[in-house]
This record gives sequence, structure tokens and C-alpha cells, in this order.
Amino acid sequence: MSVKIRLQRHGKKGKPFYWIVAADARAKRDGKFLEKLGVYNPNTNPATIELDVDGSVKWLQNGAQPTETAKRLLSYKGAMLKNHLAGGVRKGALTEEQAEEKFNAWVEEKASRISAKESNLSDAAQKAKADALAAEKAVNEARIAAAQPEVVADTEDAPAADADAAPADSEE
Repeated sequence: MSVKIRLQRHGKKGKPFYWIVAADARAKRDGKFLEKLGVYNPNTNPATIELDVDGSVKWLQNGAQPTETAKRLLSYKGAMLKNHLAGGVRKGALTEEQAEEKFNAWVEEKASRISAKESNLSDAAQKAKADALAAEKAVNEARIAAAQPEVVADTEDAPAADADAAPADSEE
């Protein structure tokens, strides 16, 4: 039996989310699966990926072949790296401790890059909101200024007429 690690679609029309599963290659896309390995939600920014890395590595070591998208997700979460390091341990190139140390260092670096991206996205959203507020204030001020000159012009003309009228009365 050939096993694939692939995505199983769930969710409603236009709002998909996926389960990452190990399934028989002959099974339907949304059909029977052997084990659920995680969840992938592309609707959030950045996309939410929850993965059982150890379970995925177990399936990879037993010969399961990931699809292209599943391979990208496994690589993103470090399952492919952990599988690669486990192969090095089996061959004697690394010790178990060295492999675990390399994997943990990679996970920490990845977490810092993800948090930096999230902070950049939130900063960009706040900046866009502030820019929109400033633009709206400018439009409102321009609208008020457009309405004000008519009133100001009437008040400027009125004192000038009163000034002209006052000396005329005093001369008589």
C-alpha cells in the first residue's frame, strides 16, 4: 500500500481549511485517511499551520510520499529537516544530541522570523489606519474650509460697510 501525506479539504465554499493527513494513495481526496497529522488554515495572515512534527517524521521514515503542497508545509514547520537529521543520525554522521540542537536552533530562528513578519503586518495595518484617518481629517477640514469662506466673506464685507457708513454719519 502506497501512503501519501496530503491535504484534505474542509470548510465552506470560498473559506477552505485543510487537514494534513497520511492516507492511502488510492483513497479519495476527502475520503478515508490513516492518521491526521495537522491542520492548515490559509485564510489567516500569516497562514496558520499546526503540525505533529514527530508523527510526520515517522510517516516519512516509513516511506510516505508528501504531495508538493504538503512537502512545502512539512518543510516550513521543520519536519523535512528533522527527517534529514534523523537520517544523519542513523548513518552515524551526527549524534542524537547534535541533531536535536540543530533542529531547536532552526526552530528558534524560524519563530523569530515569523514574529517579525507578524509585527511588520500589524505595524503596516496601524500605519494604513493612521494614514486613512489623516486623509479623512484633511478632507473634512477642506470641506469645512470650503463652507467657511462664504461666511467669512459676508462678515468681512459687513465691517467694511459699517466703517464706510460711520464716517458718513459723522460728517453730516
